[in-house]
Amino acid sequence: MENPDDDRPPTGAAEETTDAARRAPAGGEGPDAAHRASQQPYRHPAAGWGAAKSVTRVLMQEREFVDGPRAIFRMNHENSGFDCPGCAWPDDTKGLKLDICENGIKHVTWEMTAKRAGRELFAAHSVSELATWSDFALEDTGRLTEPMVYNEETDHYEPIGWQAAFALIGSELRALDDPNQAAFYTSGRLGNEATFLYQLMAREYGTNNLPDCSNMCHEASGRALTQALGTGKGTADLKDWETADALFIMGVNAASNAPRMLTALSEAYRRGAQIVHVNPLVEAAATRTIVPHDLLDMALFKSTRTSTLNLQVRAGGDMALLRGMAKAVIEESASDPKALDREFIERHTQGFEEYRALCEATSWDELERQSGLTRADILKAAEVYSRADRTLISWCLGVSQHEHGVETVREIVNVLLLRGNLGREGAGPSPVRGHSNVQGNRTCGIDHRPAPEFLDRIAQACGIDPPRAHGLDTVATVAAMHRGDVKVFVGMGGNFVKAAPDTPYTVEGMRRCALTVHVSTKLNRSHVEHGRKALILPCLGRTEKDQQRRGLQSTSVEDSMSMVHLSVGMKRPASPHLLSEPAIIAGMARATLPDSVVPWEHYIEDYDRIRDTMARALDGFEDFNRRVRLPLGFRIRQPARELVFLTGSGRAEFSSAPLPDVVPRDDLLVLQTMRSHDQWNTTIYSDDDRYRGVKNLRTLVLMNADDMRARGIAEGTPVDLTAISKDGTTRHLNGYTALAYDMPAGCAAGYMPEMNVLVGRADYSTTSDQPLMKSLSVRIAPSAAGSG
Repeated sequence: MENPDDDRPPTGAAEETTDAARRAPAGGEGPDAAHRASQQPYRHPAAGWGAAKSVTRVLMQEREFVDGPRAIFRMNHENSGFDCPGCAWPDDTKGLKLDICENGIKHVTWEMTAKRAGRELFAAHSVSELATWSDFALEDTGRLTEPMVYNEETDHYEPIGWQAAFALIGSELRALDDPNQAAFYTSGRLGNEATFLYQLMAREYGTNNLPDCSNMCHEASGRALTQALGTGKGTADLKDWETADALFIMGVNAASNAPRMLTALSEAYRRGAQIVHVNPLVEAAATRTIVPHDLLDMALFKSTRTSTLNLQVRAGGDMALLRGMAKAVIEESASDPKALDREFIERHTQGFEEYRALCEATSWDELERQSGLTRADILKAAEVYSRADRTLISWCLGVSQHEHGVETVREIVNVLLLRGNLGREGAGPSPVRGHSNVQGNRTCGIDHRPAPEFLDRIAQACGIDPPRAHGLDTVATVAAMHRGDVKVFVGMGGNFVKAAPDTPYTVEGMRRCALTVHVSTKLNRSHVEHGRKALILPCLGRTEKDQQRRGLQSTSVEDSMSMVHLSVGMKRPASPHLLSEPAIIAGMARATLPDSVVPWEHYIEDYDRIRDTMARALDGFEDFNRRVRLPLGFRIRQPARELVFLTGSGRAEFSSAPLPDVVPRDDLLVLQTMRSHDQWNTTIYSDDDRYRGVKNLRTLVLMNADDMRARGIAEGTPVDLTAISKDGTTRHLNGYTALAYDMPAGCAAGYMPEMNVLVGRADYSTTSDQPLMKSLSVRIAPSAAGSG
């Protein structure tokens, strides 16, 4: 019999991705294309020895025997180390020396690779040829080493000097008829100082076209929290996670997307907290874990549970579950007045009576049908909630990437307000952000819909006259490029072509641009699907030393719980020709705005000067340079945490949105896209997904076994997927492998970015403008070709 606390791999299981697979030739189908695909249930704890083996393998494969271990002991160390370029989970507050995770180390090692994508690579391979390579093969060429410009006559990228590159950008931007014909995209890896300079350049130039990755992940969360509480961020911090009596974790795959959360979950279980996971899939993080820095547990192969209840809602059924919990609590209050915090509701909220009436009018039959759960299951969740003195609710993209993402986050706030779970320790809303500084990007000005108060402060602090009209977000930018309304696209990090929805449509839009500029560390798909003119500008990575005229520089980042702290690189840059992101932005700005009132060169000499300006321009950043050097940095104040609500009513506002119908019709299924474990955003490390038991396969679709039988689909056979967009158009993926997986009937799942082609240009939420990555209506049938 299997020992449930044993972290040893099952007999015969081969968890390793071989060197041959990782060295897959450029142009192959993927890193593991030559190896047999397989899938078996994963029955082991999250993290533990599986993570330790994976880290060791990665360090060996990249031959990072010195800098790799050094990075492990410098990552996430306050003020003297560099911030992990992966997820935005907060740093440990108790001085933990190994506040790291498997995915963070993979991410850092991938950046520190000894491989180089220099001028020799681009001389040997045309862009047309590079476009045929796999995404893995493109990134596996290594670090970019110098600026490159596309030569249309030869179809090759060729070296270009930095000043010539900046001059090209400046001439193209100055030649536009309207500043709004340019768009300035930001990924979540950009530090706060670079973020501030980037938005400053765009606004002095004259546009608010500042699409960013938040438009594709947590836009719904920010809008909902702003409407309900007057703040676009969660109010909980790490101490609240450490003191909550009940934790509800919704739409989160923590073991892969925020692995350091496993520490908080295991500690919560040990102190007796109730932990409820809500997800169509029971992910590894929702079962048990061995936290690698718990050395005794590692030595004894002793795991700790990370949940007390798992609820497998149908895709999009979270709102019905939450409303059912609220209905149960309100019904309980008829016999137990303490079930509701009536004093809190009366003093601090608005709209309760309307919400109460809505809950009472919603039938249990409808709640069961929409959630995919039984009434008994909903009541279990409600009992956990009503018995806890302090409750924290956390969520991620499984909640936000739906048509009704805003309404569902508002429902989370509704439930919290019922029992006064706001403004006190151990309670509150806590969205889990993805990329390391995506929240800081928004705080420091990357927002296509800036508040007038923010623009007023920027104008006063920086002496510019920023535009007031709203700009374009990600979805609107792609459409504008396609129409020819956006002619210049500048991307700071990321892989826009692969991250955006409707990949062919995005590619067409990019190709119609007069100029595309990508600031990157590695080669990716966006560099080979480019405008008529194109530049690749290589930048320093988070791990690398940033030396400027006044010495070694640090940058700051904001985690998902509003803590701001410094990050200092430790490694010599991959090439002497790399520039920092702030220096690149300053170079573009000076070439574009020769008469700029902003002291760009002065800023780049010493980033403290940027922070001094940010302290005057940004609310909550007062005395920035001193506070960011305090132990653990500082936390940006959240008024709602202090029960100060910057809403129209001055109170926390209940929402009374109608319950959406998320039950699929006819023979359609609701498909969600997701990451594999061996992946970070659009970067694919291998074709394995350890926690879901998948090896050597990414072109798959996970399905409920009954749904497979009803469609005549056998395990492991090829299927064709047809997505029906909101505008009635269809998109197709053929020859994907169908695998049975434990999930509710009517649901299916597969990997992004491959499945982004199924997200049509009309498939975005009307309340958040987010692409609907988690609620695609699809038809799945045995492959017409009969094989993959």
